[in-house]
Amino acid sequence: MAPAARTAAPESANGPILHHIGFVMEIAGSSSQVTLDAGVLSDLMGHHDPSIAMAGQVGSQIKIRVGSTWLLASIRTQKLHEREQGVILAAVDFLGEGDEEKLTGKIYNFRRGVTRYPVPGSEVYAVSSPDMKQVYAADARAHVEIGTVFPTKDIRGALYVDAMLGKHFALLGSTGTGKSTSAALILHKICDIAPEGHIVMIDPHGEYSAAFKTNGALFDVNNLAMPYWMMNFAEHCEVFVTSTGDDKQIDSDILARCLLQARSKNRIAESIGKLTVDAPIPYLLSDLTNIIQTEMGKLDKATNSAPFMRLKGKIEELKADPRYNFMFSGMLVGDTMADFVGKIFRLPSGGKPISIIDVSGVPSDITSTVVAVLSRLVFDYAIWSRNEPQRPILLVCEEAHRYIPSDRVSKSSAVRSILERIAKEGRKYGVSLGLITQRPSDLAEGVLSQCGTIISMRLNNDRDQAFVRAAMPEGARGFLDSIPALRNRECIICGEGVSIPIRVALDNLEEEKRPASEDPLFSVLWQETGGESEILERVVRRWRAQGR
Repeated sequence: MAPAARTAAPESANGPILHHIGFVMEIAGSSSQVTLDAGVLSDLMGHHDPSIAMAGQVGSQIKIRVGSTWLLASIRTQKLHEREQGVILAAVDFLGEGDEEKLTGKIYNFRRGVTRYPVPGSEVYAVSSPDMKQVYAADARAHVEIGTVFPTKDIRGALYVDAMLGKHFALLGSTGTGKSTSAALILHKICDIAPEGHIVMIDPHGEYSAAFKTNGALFDVNNLAMPYWMMNFAEHCEVFVTSTGDDKQIDSDILARCLLQARSKNRIAESIGKLTVDAPIPYLLSDLTNIIQTEMGKLDKATNSAPFMRLKGKIEELKADPRYNFMFSGMLVGDTMADFVGKIFRLPSGGKPISIIDVSGVPSDITSTVVAVLSRLVFDYAIWSRNEPQRPILLVCEEAHRYIPSDRVSKSSAVRSILERIAKEGRKYGVSLGLITQRPSDLAEGVLSQCGTIISMRLNNDRDQAFVRAAMPEGARGFLDSIPALRNRECIICGEGVSIPIRVALDNLEEEKRPASEDPLFSVLWQETGGESEILERVVRRWRAQGR
């Protein structure tokens, strides 16, 4: 039989009032069971303290005294007791413990993990706002405050920057939940505390340039000037080799042979003992086509010249097409590698620690190769600068499911290989990965589990919710049920970046710091008319010039 709960009573003359709401029934490792008195919970609903008013609800916290410490737990599920009327059975996940201040009874020195478990029959109390303040109070580590902890109005939710970036993070949420604005808010806060930082953001829709025009360097096809010769061999194959099956291997072998010859013509190659096909050494595209032509001339009549023609044709096509000028222009042949890496990685940052790389104007057939080159440069720089003063880099990838798709969606590609490698090994070299996606279930298996901090906004799709559930740590499971019920610009954060899992209502971001991702107001915009012919004329001109 479940013991009946007592009503709230002051613990001591000068201590806080403890609201007794139930008893511990069963202890089972990280999750256990308690009984709650429905009558007491109902009485507390009108309490002036929002934390106490929430007592007993799914996602709220309870506290249990164990010796001189308070144990905190989160309520995961509830159901009515089958035999006892007015008694609720609740499954709880233990979050951590804090010491009790002898005079006031307050919680202090809160830490994750549990050293001593309570025994069945221990009393369960509601957690008050002062308790929450102590639990969520940011410690001395570097942190950024991004919003208020639900259900309170004044307790700030903080992210620990080093823990979050050191073990990667993921920001998830369905379209329209405020994902882009939340990403901008977090990055702005990081830029504020680290004006000499190094952040590279891949922006596939061109929406973040508006948000970072004051504190970021903005790059698109008009000013990116990314030299083609910085691609490694795998990336060259993605762009130049168009055949499939057996032909693909033949074409790749020819390209490897000719590319090595083209690279070795540069003076820089003479100072390198053993040149590889991956070494980022400048070469002329015309040299590469001439070498392919020469190699083809050496063939005897019986040998097939089609692979050579295919490669030569593709290279000439890229050279002639103005859409590819940002990468395959004859002007990009100089040795500008140090300048390019410096400007993209903000070395030095000059007070603008973030590079926004807008790839929306990049032709779709090479977008993933461009992202692969940028991501690989981040990783390679980190590897080859190990003996230098360390400059950690954060790579943020918006629409991550495009570039690291699961096996169901697509097989191997250069961009997927490098981003998976950064996810697995990046932190050893000082490379942090931030993934932003609306479809976590379409991400490659294992990548999400490499993210130490998960920031989840509302997810409407069942498969996405299941995917996030699998990636979240045990103690955060109670929060998962509220993912479909989150409001816009609310999120659940768990993992390394926070002391315990929290639900946060994110701060408002000033208008000029927001990304250009607002949904159109059809009802308003469809009331407007006039000037359509001029609009069409301007649009067609830009369309034909491909944005130039």
